[in-house]
Amino acid sequence: MNLILDGHHYKYELESLANMFFHENKVRVVEEKDFSQDEYLYTSLSRNMDGIITLKVVTRLEEKLREEEFQGRPDKTDPDRFCEYHLCRMLYRQLEKATGISLAWGMLTGVRPVRLVYRYRERGMDDKQIREHLHRDYFVTDEKIDLLLRTANKEKQILDLSRPESFSLYLSIPFCPSRCHYCSFVSHSVERAKKLIPEYVTLLIREIEYVAPIVQKLGLRLETVYFGGGTPTAISSKQLEQIICAVEQHFDLSHLREYTVEAGRPDTITMQKLEMLKRKGVTRISINPQTMNDAVLEQIGRRHTTAQTIEAFQMARQAGHRNINMDLIAGLTGDSLESFCKTVDQVIGLAPENITLHTLSVKRSSQLGQHAKSFYLQEHQRVTDMLSYAVQRFYQEQYLPYYLYRQKNTMENMENVGYCKEGTEGYYNVYIMDETHSIIALGAGGVSKLRKPGGTLLHRIFNYKYPYEYIERFDTVLRRKDEIVKFYEQSE
Repeated sequence: MNLILDGHHYKYELESLANMFFHENKVRVVEEKDFSQDEYLYTSLSRNMDGIITLKVVTRLEEKLREEEFQGRPDKTDPDRFCEYHLCRMLYRQLEKATGISLAWGMLTGVRPVRLVYRYRERGMDDKQIREHLHRDYFVTDEKIDLLLRTANKEKQILDLSRPESFSLYLSIPFCPSRCHYCSFVSHSVERAKKLIPEYVTLLIREIEYVAPIVQKLGLRLETVYFGGGTPTAISSKQLEQIICAVEQHFDLSHLREYTVEAGRPDTITMQKLEMLKRKGVTRISINPQTMNDAVLEQIGRRHTTAQTIEAFQMARQAGHRNINMDLIAGLTGDSLESFCKTVDQVIGLAPENITLHTLSVKRSSQLGQHAKSFYLQEHQRVTDMLSYAVQRFYQEQYLPYYLYRQKNTMENMENVGYCKEGTEGYYNVYIMDETHSIIALGAGGVSKLRKPGGTLLHRIFNYKYPYEYIERFDTVLRRKDEIVKFYEQSE
């Protein structure tokens, strides 16, 4: 299906909105008027000599033609945003009628919808007024508005802790026991990449040693450390401890608010690793089952069992860990509503401090993404009920939302949310999603996001994606880190 742009350049928002109704991503943006297709979406903008604009949306779907037009003067403060908004609004209404689909997030396409709440509050609106605007202007449901308001309240407390000179440190361990079928991250199975790990660890430590004096010279203050991947505990306890010791030796940790290591896969967790992490000052870990259904685990390419998840959690408690996150995914292949509800209840029964609830996102580069169209047709209808049940149970057990983001190609266009017990919020998760302060990322696939105190400019530095590239071109990795100094020294 063609999405025709006539007289404007609002490609991104209109395309994103259209694809929320067509999960198989068959919308193709064109700038020539081609009405020869059986189905098409047409959007246009024209302006007369008096400055009056005409916005038009025409959709032809299932042999039915719909048309809507808007005329008037655009808002002088931001005419582009005004025109884009009204085109999206008309397109949403027509697609809703044509498909019979009403989206819970309405016409919102952004990754961080919580920012709308902050924007409205800066204008002096109370929660009642915000609710009215989101429902009327963007067609967001009451359930999602409630989630936004709750999340904003918790998230704002964390954002206010960040100082102008704050930064967070991310370290990538891009190795996993096996590759999940839904995964698109840059991670290698330990079996295939085992020979790369020793050199990778050595070079990651060298990158730590290279970057630490840079942040010290710039007077930056380290607030959170986060080991992600991949699965950091996929490497040996000794190798992981070497990296942790390098961070401890070269960075000032005296202002640290949080130290997280994703233990991740239960089949990589040992008491030796858990005790080492506790001894080295790690304050937060993740043990991520995704589901507590063994048959589903097998279908998605995981090699651990529910029993191993429970055993790993109990070992973590024995080792003294008191802030544990567990990840769950709604919409996994073969997972029924009944099975998912049992998973939620089992995880709540373990009483972790954090539960992160993801909605399955079908990435094209994942194994599942190769069959995205048939997958969506078969699986998407149950996801809304899964999320509703989980949220209800979380609220009952005093788990409150503290960060939220959305991804493309997510089942039912839903969200990913971190829930936590009071006082156990994951600070890094908030800082990376809100882009509050600089995130300096080390290791393969790491993307540093730099923001100066009080500045609006965001600068990204990309490390090479794959471990073998990172190793082969390591000198370039270090040279790119010199951009940190250049960025902070230049004026906006």
